[in-house]
Amino acid sequence: MPSILLTAPAGEPISLADMKTFLRIEHSDDDATISALIAGARIHIEAQTRRALMTQSWRLTRDVWPGSGRLPLLPAPLRTLLAVRVFRADGTAQLLDPAGFGIDRIAAPAVLTFERGALPAPGRIAGGIELDIEAGYGAAASDVPEPLRQAIRLLVAHWYENRALIAASGEVASVPSSVAGLIAPSRVISL
Repeated sequence: MPSILLTAPAGEPISLADMKTFLRIEHSDDDATISALIAGARIHIEAQTRRALMTQSWRLTRDVWPGSGRLPLLPAPLRTLLAVRVFRADGTAQLLDPAGFGIDRIAAPAVLTFERGALPAPGRIAGGIELDIEAGYGAAASDVPEPLRQAIRLLVAHWYENRALIAASGEVASVPSSVAGLIAPSRVISL
């Protein structure tokens, strides 16, 4: 299911000041670089875990309703189902009431449930269904679980210290195992 980021997070899970303290940097020469590394580390961890760390909105598209009556929604954790649209053959959208759907928020990913056959079939061959969701732990950095925040710190430190893509040994610098270990329990696995 293709996903399009509609609204990026308003902030990052780690502030520039906190990251500079962690790196033990007192000058401001590298502020832009460190800020970019923080954003990059968040995006990397979100991609690896299939989670949205800070509140953000996404548009998910499907071609058809699944016959099972269950539709997983990623990224996790789901905060709100904002809108559901089904497109007719002429390209006009029919809005469906989000309250008419069940949501299993305990599952990771959350699962949208509906009565099979009760929903209008899309008239478009591709992308006939659009779901807008809000996902993330919250708008405040403190809402993000500490292991994921620590993974960002460690990844930024690693990238800051190893700015070259290729290490002196000729090998591509990899993600430290400590980062992989911190994010492993938070990964959303697809079956």
